[in-house]
Amino acid sequence: MNKESIMRQVTEEDVRFIRLQFTDILGVMKSISITTDQLEKALDGELMFDGSSIEGFVRIEESDMYLKPDFNTFLILPWGSFNNKGKTARLICDIYDSNNEPFSGSPRYALQQVLKEAVGMGFSMFVGPEPEFFLFHLDENGQPTLQTHDKASYFDLPPVDKGEEARRDMVETLQNMGFEIEAAHHEDAPGQHEIDFKYQDALTTADNIVTFRIVVRAVAQKHGLHATFMPKPLYGVAGSGMHLHISLFKDSENVFNDPSSSDGLSQICKYFIAGVLKHARAISAITNPTVNSYKRLVPGYEAPVYIAWSYRNRSPLVRIPARRGVGSRIEIRNPDPSCNPYLGLAVILKAGLDGIKNELEVPPAVEQNIYEMDLATRKLNNILSLPENLYEAIHELEKDKVIQEALGEHIYSRFVLAKIREWESYSSRVYDWEIEQYLEKF
Repeated sequence: MNKESIMRQVTEEDVRFIRLQFTDILGVMKSISITTDQLEKALDGELMFDGSSIEGFVRIEESDMYLKPDFNTFLILPWGSFNNKGKTARLICDIYDSNNEPFSGSPRYALQQVLKEAVGMGFSMFVGPEPEFFLFHLDENGQPTLQTHDKASYFDLPPVDKGEEARRDMVETLQNMGFEIEAAHHEDAPGQHEIDFKYQDALTTADNIVTFRIVVRAVAQKHGLHATFMPKPLYGVAGSGMHLHISLFKDSENVFNDPSSSDGLSQICKYFIAGVLKHARAISAITNPTVNSYKRLVPGYEAPVYIAWSYRNRSPLVRIPARRGVGSRIEIRNPDPSCNPYLGLAVILKAGLDGIKNELEVPPAVEQNIYEMDLATRKLNNILSLPENLYEAIHELEKDKVIQEALGEHIYSRFVLAKIREWESYSSRVYDWEIEQYLEKF
């Protein structure tokens, strides 16, 4: 896309409004709507906004910032018409400061910088995500409840799976927006679903994830449901993850593939895995960024708890899917869909590149079910655990200079501050469980 093709399409498709989109450091999508009268000014990168109003951006005395649209992200929204009078389109934007320099606090910029580092080493990263979500009923006031719309489980069919119609509409909407959907199905927990879309370059995938979350919630609302990407909304059932299938390419060759090796994996792939494992505890602060994230990362619900890798079993952090050739890849299983995808992909790539640059030795693959190992066996195999809570994860991030570098000083400092406040707010509250356990006992 270029400026002229966007202007032409806006006219031909009767687009009346354009949403200029970006995320704050927590991954929450923000948007400024303009009319087509302002489009040319926006495409020239001349529209300003108040950055001090956005979580983790800048102070009020340095608030003037510019939105510079990425032309390749232009998209007409299928639900964007207003009373059938014209359509709405969107553009995802990069953020520039008042000196017309890229803003270091933009999560998209953080990912772009690590991708540039990878390009300097001859690599490009491709990612295929598997985001999961729950569908809940709304109450009489239109507010979300915790009442699921079905009691189905893995791959169930209607009438047990009562979410199929909504899920099908989500898939069709995404396809109309250019997504290539690979699979859609009911997940393990009641009311839980998964929609997988095809791998693409890392920046496009991050853009697609934030778009995906908006589409799923918008379509769910049309069906009288609330879609949530909260990692663990219900006790006693599986939480929602977002497994990431990752590969590196050099030109058109998948450098994770090596037909001459006994397992079909290249040494570069194993260096990458070693880097991810080395930095996994700090990475979790970004890929599992909420208090609630760690309610999912517990034994018994197929979510990874232990820092290891495997060719087959699904208990470790990293799994190697069986396909080889152009499809050779690693699957990182701890991220959840509440994470900021720009930052999540940035820190994973940075860790993998650290493994490649320093030729880190990957530990032996673990093919036993780690959940069934006792502590002594795990220690014997040097298997560490992911952090048990957000506070511990932030502490690990504060010790890891490589992952801090991926974020940049601006994002790192503000992210840590926001998450420490979140933890303090959580830990100082009194919850129903405590009342049930202690009120009459003591």
